[in-house]
Amino acid sequence: MPLAINSATKALAELLVGGKEYIALMHVHKDFELDDLNKTLKQFTGVISQLPPVRSNVKRQYRDREIYYLDVLEIEGNDVLFKVGVQSGTYIRKLISDIGEKLGTGAHMIELRRTKVSTLSEKSGLVTLQDLDDAVYFYQNEKDDRLLKKCIQNIEDALDFMPKVIVSDEAVDTVAHGSPVAVPGITGFNHFDKGDRIFISTLKGELIAIGNAVMSSDELLSAKGGIAVKNDTVIMKTGLYPAYHRQNQT
Repeated sequence: MPLAINSATKALAELLVGGKEYIALMHVHKDFELDDLNKTLKQFTGVISQLPPVRSNVKRQYRDREIYYLDVLEIEGNDVLFKVGVQSGTYIRKLISDIGEKLGTGAHMIELRRTKVSTLSEKSGLVTLQDLDDAVYFYQNEKDDRLLKKCIQNIEDALDFMPKVIVSDEAVDTVAHGSPVAVPGITGFNHFDKGDRIFISTLKGELIAIGNAVMSSDELLSAKGGIAVKNDTVIMKTGLYPAYHRQNQT
């Protein structure tokens, strides 16, 4: 589970809407043929219609969700261990129940472990609470921050999947005060559509804020003025860049 500190907590919502990966253990209620299982799993790859379970935090109605991949890792008796990549909002317990129903045997979930959220995975700096506790101990008692640096990642790396708009140094503090991003202050960008969530960046790649695109990147190419991104989540503290410039001028 991704955890954040200080102002980075404001950006967690952006991570949670990204794709997720799970390792799940499914128990199939009756004996089955491997070929039948593979054919059934293939039917649950791609866009599926899923009814959330009775106990859920959303309105109980059918919703389309995409299953990016579903790979069997191991089978022992009637237990099937598999890896699945899904669109945010997909219920794995319900997915397993639906697979069992389609297979004609019934099935339920025994264990579940989330292994990836957006760009964060078990291979990209996963730490345990014990790791973090040890890191804090060494930092507080021995002034050694090496373990702490391994536990804490930059929010910029976690949000690398988002489309970006880069602004000039002169525009940074304005954006940090909550102002929208105007076309004249933009120095670079990559492809995005109108309405997309945008990572508003400094020239050095620092996250200033997150907002909604008012125009697409194609429209931005020919725009002479106007607002490109409406900023609604400020991450960077104000005053950092003016202080930086004053220091460079002395």
